[in-house]
Amino acid sequence: MRDVAIIGAGITQFGEHWERSFRDIGIEAGMKAIADADLSGSEVDGMFIGNMSSGRFINQHHIGALIADYSGMATNHVPATRVEAGEASGGIAFRQGVMAVASGMHDIVVVGGAEKMTDVDDPTSNEIMDTTSDTQWESSLGVTFASLHAMIAKRSIHDGVFTREEMASMSVLDHAHGALNPNAQFRKAINLDTVLRSGPVAEPIGLFDCSPISDGAAAVVLCPLEEAKKHTDSYVKVSAVTQASDTLALFQREDITRFCATTAAANKAYRLAGISSSDIDVAEVHDNYTVSGILALQDLGLFERGKAGKAVLEGQANIGGKVAVNTSGGLKARGHPIGATGVAQIVEVVQQLRGAADKRQVAGARYGLAQNVGGTGSAVTVSILEAI
Repeated sequence: MRDVAIIGAGITQFGEHWERSFRDIGIEAGMKAIADADLSGSEVDGMFIGNMSSGRFINQHHIGALIADYSGMATNHVPATRVEAGEASGGIAFRQGVMAVASGMHDIVVVGGAEKMTDVDDPTSNEIMDTTSDTQWESSLGVTFASLHAMIAKRSIHDGVFTREEMASMSVLDHAHGALNPNAQFRKAINLDTVLRSGPVAEPIGLFDCSPISDGAAAVVLCPLEEAKKHTDSYVKVSAVTQASDTLALFQREDITRFCATTAAANKAYRLAGISSSDIDVAEVHDNYTVSGILALQDLGLFERGKAGKAVLEGQANIGGKVAVNTSGGLKARGHPIGATGVAQIVEVVQQLRGAADKRQVAGARYGLAQNVGGTGSAVTVSILEAI
């Protein structure tokens, strides 16, 4: 197997793009990544696109062919594959791209992620999100995606895993970092009281505990590590990319205050990369709800179980703290166009390891981690990148 490098990265502004189409934002991200890699595009021999639900959001299936066509890759008959795994679609598309290059099947691969969520009304968007849970035993019985996370949060608070204030501090962290990111959907810092007083969604989760409905796209270009210098001096090594699964339905798990798939994927990733959690300098974690972010920090081993919430509240996860978390603004402030999220996390880590993150730069960052989650922890990818 060959080592793999990221030689290009591109991302769009995240937000509500009423005037733009899915194909517009998808192509923008891809072209930015190809230009960043200093390629013409003719060198690309494979594409993987993370997308959760274009069939529902924009009434368009066959996304691989669409992106290949409008990017100009179809004229060269470049194979383009859509990858779907709920909110983990982007992260798993990245893993598929890495495996394709590592195996020798492809040499230059573009991995993209895109979602256009604002073409439907909010109730429809939330209904689509509900389908990432177990439709037969959860959503069809009236259990929403938000209420499932509320159950996790309520149990975690009851068991002393974190307090309500500690959970809310994840949103404060995201907004503080998002204010520094020109591509973030929300670029305004907030305080703890704003989160705690926000309108109720599903007790104990409020509006500011939830990621928004977003449009956006992100992309990276991969090649064999030994070939990276031929294209750019600003490349990043993919040290590990792992994937793990858990039960689709939340009720089937022994402990809903842990995402065991995260721990399994993380432990394997650390082993493959030859490092430990203490070596991580910057981490992009999947916080579609604040509860998910706090649990991710402990499930990844970045903070001890029962102490992650306190660590965030005390500022240990801020830039300049023990480990810089969600320097992009996370899903809450950067935005969460579902299929794009996993790839956007990779783009942020690449920028950090290149030293190109401007006002949100983590000094001396060498190892970065991205955790992307589908459903309530039923599909998880953990990627570790290394500055060279």
